[in-house]
Amino acid sequence: MRPMYRERVATLTVAVLSCVMLAACERQHAGPAPQGDSAPPAIRYEAHLAAGGLAPVGGALRNPHAGDPAAAKNGQQLFTAMNCDGCHGGAGAGWVGPRLSDGRWRYGGADDEIFNSIYYGRPRGMPAFGGALGAEGVWALVTYIQSLPVPSDLATQSWEKP
Repeated sequence: MRPMYRERVATLTVAVLSCVMLAACERQHAGPAPQGDSAPPAIRYEAHLAAGGLAPVGGALRNPHAGDPAAAKNGQQLFTAMNCDGCHGGAGAGWVGPRLSDGRWRYGGADDEIFNSIYYGRPRGMPAFGGALGAEGVWALVTYIQSLPVPSDLATQSWEKP
C-alpha cells in the first residue's frame, strides 16, 4: 500500500503545482493590453492639499498638435462622431453645454485645462472621454476647439469677474 500512496501523492503534487503555475501565467496576461498612448502625467493644482506641506511632483501637459490644421480637422470629425455637438452645438456654438468658441471658460481655456475637462470630465454634465478617446483623441479635440474662430457677438457675460 505504501508505494501506491506515494504515487497518489506525487500525482496530486504535480497536479497542484501545474494549477499554480497555470494560474500564475494567466495572471500575467489577464490585464488589458497597454494602449499606444500613455495616460497624462499627474497634474498639480493649487487647490490640492499636500500632506506635510510636500506636494507630489506634477507634470506639464503640452498639446503635441497645437496649431496643426490636420489635427484640427481630425478633432472636428471626432467632435461630430462623439456627439459633442449634441451638447455644445454645431461648431461649439453652445446649446445645452457652454459655447466653446467665445474664449470664456469656467475651468480654464488653456490647452492643458481643456484637455483635463475632456479627459476627466467635469461635474454637472461633462462626461470623461479619456477612457473612450485616449490622450491622442482628446488632443485632437483640444486642437479643434482652439481653432474655432471667436464670434463677433458675445451675448453672455464672462465667468471671470471684472
